[in-house]
Amino acid sequence: MNNQIHTETLERIHSALKAAREVFSGFTAGAIAAEYKIGHDPVTEADRAVDAVLRKELLREGEGWLSEESVDDLSRLDKRRVWVVDPLDGTREFVAGIPEFCVSVAMVEDGRPVAGGICNPATDELFLGAIGCGVTCNGKPVRPSQRTSLNGALVLASRSEVKRGEWKQFEGANFKIRPMGSVAYKLALVSAGLADVTFTLTPKNEWDVAAAPPSS
Repeated sequence: MNNQIHTETLERIHSALKAAREVFSGFTAGAIAAEYKIGHDPVTEADRAVDAVLRKELLREGEGWLSEESVDDLSRLDKRRVWVVDPLDGTREFVAGIPEFCVSVAMVEDGRPVAGGICNPATDELFLGAIGCGVTCNGKPVRPSQRTSLNGALVLASRSEVKRGEWKQFEGANFKIRPMGSVAYKLALVSAGLADVTFTLTPKNEWDVAAAPPSS
């Protein structure tokens, strides 16, 4: 029964991500103005527009909502099922016109992520996964890398962390480091075996990581 519920949740996520892609079609990466929130994080009109369409498409009676671009409603803490979303993860890349940004959507039940979807509208990639349902990339089943050693591995690193010099400690390591934007997008690529591993050197928020497509 749980697998059926998770499948239905994935269908809702898929539909919402399709609606979000439609919103993105009205904006041009690299040609959009950004404002800056407290902490110097950028936000654009696209962030807010996608947030609105995700809320409309996903949220139902009895469910909670946590989004980077919404005022936090603490009533979510009393809900068994909570949507955790980042309407635009990788806003810096979006503003710069770098195709490393995505929409990130997760369903969390009883504090545990059970289904997630990540869509990169610039690369036309859609990753979906749920407990007991496996992971797909553009509808095709995928699985993580089966590499058992860091020797020769492709490691996706935060572009911001690399620019700040936080990855210098790994210079000369026996793995390849590729700087990239969007935590969620990096996790999606790893879930699909398109990179071997990713990790961060700074704390992240729930909406950064919750949608990493779960498979078991």
